[in-house]
Amino acid sequence: MTETSSGKQLPHLVFGGELTHLDGMEFKDLSKVDIVGLFPNYASAHAAWKAKAQSTVDNAHMRYFVVHLHRLLDPAKPGN
Repeated sequence: MTETSSGKQLPHLVFGGELTHLDGMEFKDLSKVDIVGLFPNYASAHAAWKAKAQSTVDNAHMRYFVVHLHRLLDPAKPGN
């Protein structure tokens, strides 16, 4: 994993899969969740998210997400 231009890593996770309902957050089959990868900053995570989301546009139940792992790792730190 590389560092950002400020020298600080801000890890992000991109993952997705088919949801049971359009208005929900429950996956149809957790064993089929697509872990796209870990990224060192939001910009690269967003680019990966966008590519995966666009590649599944024909299936309305497919959703991809970006998780700000750096916020989960240190939730009390300001600026997360």
